[in-house]
Amino acid sequence: QVQLVESGGGLVQAGGSLRLSCVASGRSFSTRAVGWFRQAPGKEREFVGGISASGVRTWYADSVRGRISISRDGAKNTVHLQINSLNSEDTGVYYCAAHRNQYTLGSTANDDFGYWGQGTQVTVSS
Repeated sequence: QVQLVESGGGLVQAGGSLRLSCVASGRSFSTRAVGWFRQAPGKEREFVGGISASGVRTWYADSVRGRISISRDGAKNTVHLQINSLNSEDTGVYYCAAHRNQYTLGSTANDDFGYWGQGTQVTVSS
């Protein structure tokens, strides 16, 4: 079992930056790819970016590529999401999720991720 807890969200002005953290418990976390997703009010949850179990490979949604980076600290069982140049379209609840299978290459699909955190709210003011 894997449990995830996100933190770092808040209210930020447009143009600013945030660093979100996802702390995991569970020994198998280190063998699972991790994804970050977000859900804006009235919209479906969408993929933002992901990182492989080793932390070597990352992949990002086109809508945020160039503005975000994801990193992983294996010793602390933590994954970070750095978002820069925030705009109003970045407002939403951000979730981290661990892949339902171990030793996979990763994915962008919601259904491939079996473990989810409770989410952290990000609000960008203009």
